[in-house]
Amino acid sequence: MTLTSRHELETNVVTPTIRKASRKFLYWVIAVVALLALALVTIMFNGSAQSAGPPLSPNDPGPQGGKALAEVLRAQGVSVSAVDGMRQTRKIATDPSTTTIFVVDVKGYLDGDALRELTTLSSNVIIMSPTFDQLDELAPEIALAGNVNGTISAECSLRPAQRAEAIVGDGIGFRIIEPSADAIECFDSGDDVHSLIQIRDGAKHITVIGARNSFMNEFVQRQGNAALALGVLGETPNLVWLVPTIAEAAAADGSASIAELTPPWVSTVMTLFILAAIAAAFWRGRRFGPLVVEALPVVVRASETMNGRARLYQKASDYLHTLDALRIGTIDRLGVLCGLPTVATVDDVIRAVAAATRRQPAEIGYLLRDAKPLSEAQLIQFSDELLTLEAAAAIATRPSSATMDSTATTTESGA
Repeated sequence: MTLTSRHELETNVVTPTIRKASRKFLYWVIAVVALLALALVTIMFNGSAQSAGPPLSPNDPGPQGGKALAEVLRAQGVSVSAVDGMRQTRKIATDPSTTTIFVVDVKGYLDGDALRELTTLSSNVIIMSPTFDQLDELAPEIALAGNVNGTISAECSLRPAQRAEAIVGDGIGFRIIEPSADAIECFDSGDDVHSLIQIRDGAKHITVIGARNSFMNEFVQRQGNAALALGVLGETPNLVWLVPTIAEAAAADGSASIAELTPPWVSTVMTLFILAAIAAAFWRGRRFGPLVVEALPVVVRASETMNGRARLYQKASDYLHTLDALRIGTIDRLGVLCGLPTVATVDDVIRAVAAATRRQPAEIGYLLRDAKPLSEAQLIQFSDELLTLEAAAAIATRPSSATMDSTATTTESGA
């Protein structure tokens, strides 16, 4: 076995080209492009079905959103302001006579004080699908009266409802429980249940609407849904579209958020810690140089392989594997000493060695096949016994001096 010279190794080193390097990353590039394409297709086919916010949000283009109405109202000259709390509503609703407040509070985040305040900020308050508590605060003359669905005719004097003539969409119904109230009832579904009721108190109007689906992007173009929605919401130049969030409920309860309770210096300290961690990662992180490609075959010394495997066995405390490696070499040499062919089995070697050394086959079989070291000391003991057995077999199979002398005498007499 010859070793390659340093000059030959240097001439076999090939610097990777851009083409070869790009081939290694070609699979990952294709995988990333495929994933992006799949995500794009998924968004194209299912994006319209995803909701970007709560129902009837003016910024939601999904089926349950109300962005279609908001955009059409803006195109008609109505100033539509999308807000999610009372603080923003107070800033925008500066003139009650020219402002309409459209409330979509499905989760009931607004408390009674906030609902009553809305009537002071606007002379035209419209609430969609109100709950029992919301009706009790805004319009106690109205009560819930079950669900409403299908196509419903207007049959009232309200101008937006007359222009719509009929609407279609599921929702809830209402009933007047105080006959003396000045109210307009529209879209009667039978049994004196209506989908829209407007309570009038002089110049102030409070309108409750139960047909929530009629205002959604998915159903707004059916029947007279669009005419009703645009007419009701576009009566004044300014429209405040209020969709409260859970933050409004927390503010109403007076509970402080985590950000408000956190001291100001915490953010600065956290930023410094993050910057220090990033700097430490660049400072102490491992830096690997470029890979060096070496042409095969490469000649490796047998001693290097032996020492490398021995260190691995020692590190893993793999005593049995180490003893098996020693046994394989011993069995091969014992077979040669006993004159056995290379195809001889371990049992053949055990019987031949037992006959030559006059030992019990079970003793030799235990040493060559069954022994299992449990510690490094036992491994060394079995290794010494293998050397002793191999030496005994070598002595037993060596020709004696008397046999060699008789062979030489016979040869001379024959000559």
